[in-house]
Amino acid sequence: MDHFYRRKRVGLLKPLLSLSLVFASFLMIHKLKVAEKDGVGLKRAWDAGWCGSRCSPLKKGAVKTRSDSPAAGYVADAPRVSNVTPAFWDAQVLNCSEDASVRTNDWFRRLDPRFHQFVLHRHCRYFPMLINHPEKCADGEVHLLMVVKSVIEQHDRREAVRKTWGHEHTADGKKIKTLFLLGSPTTGKDTKNLQKLIEYEDMIYGDILQWDFMDTFFNLTLKEVNFLKWFDIFCPGVRFIFKGDDDVFVNTHNLLQLIGFKEEERKDAELFVGDTISKAIPIRNRQSKYYIPKELYDKPYPPYAGGGGFLMSSQLARRLFVVSEDLELYPIDDVFLGMCLQKLRLAPEIHPGFRTFGITRRKVSPMNSEPCFYRNLIVVHKLSAQELLRMWSVVHNDELVCAQRTSM
Repeated sequence: MDHFYRRKRVGLLKPLLSLSLVFASFLMIHKLKVAEKDGVGLKRAWDAGWCGSRCSPLKKGAVKTRSDSPAAGYVADAPRVSNVTPAFWDAQVLNCSEDASVRTNDWFRRLDPRFHQFVLHRHCRYFPMLINHPEKCADGEVHLLMVVKSVIEQHDRREAVRKTWGHEHTADGKKIKTLFLLGSPTTGKDTKNLQKLIEYEDMIYGDILQWDFMDTFFNLTLKEVNFLKWFDIFCPGVRFIFKGDDDVFVNTHNLLQLIGFKEEERKDAELFVGDTISKAIPIRNRQSKYYIPKELYDKPYPPYAGGGGFLMSSQLARRLFVVSEDLELYPIDDVFLGMCLQKLRLAPEIHPGFRTFGITRRKVSPMNSEPCFYRNLIVVHKLSAQELLRMWSVVHNDELVCAQRTSM
C-alpha cells in the first residue's frame, strides 16, 4: 500500500476541527455575521422536510467555490445553451411548489402520510449548490473518484474516511480524488451553526459538495441525480466512480485491481458492479426504514446494487444521468439506480468482494471483525468511525499473517 500524502496547506488546522465542533463553531462566529450581511443566509421558502435553507434566487457568489476554479465568479442567471452541457451549475433558482393536482387522486388519499411530501414534490429534481468544487476533476486526469454520501453531523465518519480509504493520493500513476455529498440540515436543528461548521470543514479539506435540499432519507435519491448532473458537467476526464456510504470499509488496493482486470478484459465501458440484489420486492412492514406502500410501487424491483458501495464507469454514469431525467424519482436511492439501469437494458454485476450487509448478516458473528477477510474483500458495511480506523490499521499492518487468500 502506497504512503498517502496530505496537502501542506492543511497544516495545524486539522487538529482544530477534530478537537471540538463547539470550538469550531466559536471560530466561525465572525464569518457567520459577515455571511449574513452578504445575503448568504436566505429565507427558507417552504418547510416541508424537502427544500433547504436557501430555496430562492441565489446571488452571484453564493455558491462556495475555490477561487482558482473555472466556475468561480460565474453569472448565476447566464442562459443555458440548448443541447450543450453547461460549464457551470445551472440550477441557480428554485421555484418548486407542490404539485397540487396530485391531491385529487384517490390513491394519494390512501397513501401513508409520511410519503405525502415526497410525492407532492418529486418533480423537484435539481437544486442550487451551497458548496461546489468544480476544480476537483480539473487537475489532470482522475482515474478514480471516491464519492461518499454523508450528512453534516457525521464529521467523525468523514474524518475516518479521509484518514483511510478516502485519502487522496496517486497509486501507480493513477490519481484518486474524494468528494462528500451533503444536503442541508433538517428542520429543528441549529441550521446556521451547522452550516458554518460544514463551511469551515470544507475550508480545511476542500472535498464537500452541498446542495440546498434537506438531508433526509427520502432525499437520498436527490443526491444521486444531483451528483450525476454535477459529474456530467465538471468531470470529463474521470475514468471510474466508486460511490458509497461514510460507514463502510473500502480496500482501495483491491478496488484498483478490480478496475485493472476489467480494463484488461475490455469490460469497463458498461461497468456497474457491487453487492447486487435480485428478485427483491417492496417491503410492506410499516416499521421498516425501507417501507413502501402499494400506492407508491406495486411490482418487483429490478436488480440493483446495494447503496453501501458500488463501482461504475464514467461512460455509464453519463448514460445514467440521461435516462434518470425521464424517470420519476423513487424514495430509495439504490433501487432508483436499478430502475435507471433497467431503462438502459443493463443489470449490475454481482461481485463477492462487495459485502454491503457485512461479511455475514449475523451481526454478532466474529467473522465480521476478522481482518483477514477485510484484506481480501473490497467493500464491507458497516463500521463506526472508530472501528474503521482500527480495522484499517490492522489490515495494513505488515505483521498481520493470514492463512490463505480467499477467492475474489
